[in-house]
Amino acid sequence: MTTEFVKTPGWLDWYAGPTRPAYRLPEGAVDAHCHVFGPGAAFPYAPERKYTPCDASKEELSALRDRLGFARNVIVQATCHGADNRAMVDALRASGGRARGVATLRPGVTDAEVRELHEAGVRGVRFNFVRRLVDAAPRRDLLDVVERIAPYGWHVVVYFEAADLPDLRDFLLSIPVPLVVDHMGRPDVSKDPDGPDFEAFLDFLRARTDIWCKVTCPERLTVSGPPALDGEREAYRDVVPFARRVVEEFPDRVLWGTDWPHPNLTDHMPDDGLLVDFVPHIAPTPELRHRLLVDNPTRLYWPEAD
Repeated sequence: MTTEFVKTPGWLDWYAGPTRPAYRLPEGAVDAHCHVFGPGAAFPYAPERKYTPCDASKEELSALRDRLGFARNVIVQATCHGADNRAMVDALRASGGRARGVATLRPGVTDAEVRELHEAGVRGVRFNFVRRLVDAAPRRDLLDVVERIAPYGWHVVVYFEAADLPDLRDFLLSIPVPLVVDHMGRPDVSKDPDGPDFEAFLDFLRARTDIWCKVTCPERLTVSGPPALDGEREAYRDVVPFARRVVEEFPDRVLWGTDWPHPNLTDHMPDDGLLVDFVPHIAPTPELRHRLLVDNPTRLYWPEAD
């Protein structure tokens, strides 16, 4: 049974709703990066947050999943909720096993708390190094968290900007669990995809065979912007060569997701249907698309079903 997408009154008032993608997703496709926010009345936002998002409920996420044609989701804890993972966990428990989660944890988290999150469907923890979104956490504290999650087979999702990779590289490579990099490390897509800056990022991915990469968020990386409203289904062309390099070199370590509901975007609200139509441009063969959307996220988040 599918759930019809209905725009909640007051929700993303500048967004009319996603179109249906022209590209038909393969059976078992996973949206490997999305969020739920609040509702704030039930799950208050963190006092220390750097932004306040729209409410974006588990019901709306489920409806979007069905409208676009995904089978499952990976729900990533966003900074606006801090380390209060209740909204994300509530969505996992309501998903009937169709969602996994990535949490935010603080030093001092207990084994019992990690076990409870694991039983709810959490399979990773996120470390955010983007300074405009979070205050820097001591690296010793982050390693303390890694020690807690390692026995459960979790991975660490890392979010950083390209300019900060040189400073972070040695620390990230020292983390003794698999890594997943958000949004290709936010490259400057006005530069050459074959140039030294992006090559340094690819060298980071080459440094270990358990570093994964999300080829996500062209709407955040683009300089050229989305297409004009003329019916064209190809968008964010300046991001394509960067994502395609990653997909073709690391076909078994790439993931893709919508980033719904696109927090902190002010210039335009992306059409999630159009974002799905971005996929064939970065993964040009059916085999690459199947790995990106089905095989890889299943292996990482549902290994029992692989």
